[in-house]
Amino acid sequence: MGKLFYGSNGTSATFDDRCLAHVRTVIVSKLRRDEKFMFSWEHESGRGEARCSVWLHPAIEIQFAFDSAERIPLNRAWIEAMMDTANSGDGLRVVPEPVPVAAARR
Repeated sequence: MGKLFYGSNGTSATFDDRCLAHVRTVIVSKLRRDEKFMFSWEHESGRGEARCSVWLHPAIEIQFAFDSAERIPLNRAWIEAMMDTANSGDGLRVVPEPVPVAAARR
């Protein structure tokens, strides 16, 4: 499980490494363009599922920590699906991974 750390207040979120690699690609793409946006995710709390949201801004530090040193192959369809959410009024959300386009053609 990888972890995203955001800002000086210690906000963090845990994702599996594959998901985190895709989230990182979307976040870095938007921040490179100096875009600000909301990122919301669900996590387990002591009372079940809970949600958290942060306002992502290029001036605020962000760190992505992966458990594995291996580079994860990216699924362009998943990146595009998450980028669509990031460009919406609700902001970036993790969506289920779609079947890669090349695999869908087989």
